[in-house]
Amino acid sequence: MMESENLFPGFEVSDLQTSGATIHCLRKGAGPPLLLLHGYPQTHVIWHKIAERLSQRYSVVLADLRGYGDSSKPEGGPRHKNYSFRAMAQDQLDVMRQFGYDSFFVGAHDRGARVAHRMCLDHPDAVRKVLLMDIVPTLTMYRETNQEFATKYMWWFFLIQKEPLPERMIGADPLFFLDTHFEIQNGTPGALTDEAIAEYRRCFSSPEAIHASCEDYRAGADIDLEMDEADKKAGRKIQAPLEVLWGAKGAIGQLWNVLSVWRRYANGPVQGRALDSGHYLAEEQPEEVLDEMLRFFVKEDDHELQADRRIA
Repeated sequence: MMESENLFPGFEVSDLQTSGATIHCLRKGAGPPLLLLHGYPQTHVIWHKIAERLSQRYSVVLADLRGYGDSSKPEGGPRHKNYSFRAMAQDQLDVMRQFGYDSFFVGAHDRGARVAHRMCLDHPDAVRKVLLMDIVPTLTMYRETNQEFATKYMWWFFLIQKEPLPERMIGADPLFFLDTHFEIQNGTPGALTDEAIAEYRRCFSSPEAIHASCEDYRAGADIDLEMDEADKKAGRKIQAPLEVLWGAKGAIGQLWNVLSVWRRYANGPVQGRALDSGHYLAEEQPEEVLDEMLRFFVKEDDHELQADRRIA
C-alpha cells in the first residue's frame, strides 16, 4: 500500500485507462458524484483532511492529473498538446464515465481548477456545479501580468522555458525547489502535514514528473491560450453554477477582484469569498472548505439551495 492510501482508509484504489493516459484515482461513498482535482506541485493527497467526511454525503472520486502523482506521464506532443487542459479534462471525464457518472459535481484547486474550467466549456452537460479554488482564468492572468504577479508567480514564467532548462535546474535539487515553493505559497505554518509532504516529495522528484509538470505549464502558455481566445471570441462561458474561493493571504485576491473576473466568464450564478488562508485552502482551512462544499453541492431541486445560496 502506498503511503497516500494510508491517508484515505476505505477508499477503493484504481488505475484507469483513458483516451490518453492512465489515471490514478481513489473512490468512496454512495451519494451524488463529486470529482476532486488537485494542483501543482501536489496530488490527490491535498484532500486528505476532508475526503472521508465528504464520502459520507457524496460518491467522492480523488484523481491525480496526468503528469502528476501516480498517473502516467505521456509525451507532450506538438505544442505540448497532451498536457493541455482539454486533454486533462478529457481524462477526468473518461474516469467519471467509467465509474458510471455522466454528470457530477467538481471541486478543484490550482491547475486542477483550470482543468475544471476547461471541462465546463468543453463538456457543459457533465458538470452540475463547480467550485474553483484560488485561481482566476489563465487568459486573465497572462493578459494582465504585472511585476507583482510575475514576482509572486515566478514559476509561471520559469517552467514554460524551453526544455531542458527548467528540468535541469529543478532536477539539480528537486526537494529544495519543492519545499521553497510550499514555503512561498503556504499561509498557515504546519498546515501541510509531514505525511502529505512526504507524498508530494515522492511524486514530484523524478525526472519524468518534473518534465511533465513543465509540459503542463508550457501548454498553459501556448495551446491553452489559443483555446481560451477562441472561447472568448465565440462567447462560450461556464454554464454551471459556480463558486470560487481564494486565500486572503495569497496573491490572487490581492491582484484581482476574483468574483468580478469570474462573472465575466460565466453565464450562471457566481458566488464565493476569501478564506483566512494562503494558497492551499483545503489543507490550511479544511473545515471552511468542507462547509462550503456541503453548502454548495446540493441537488438542483433541493429547496435548501435557494435559502442558503449567497450571491453577492
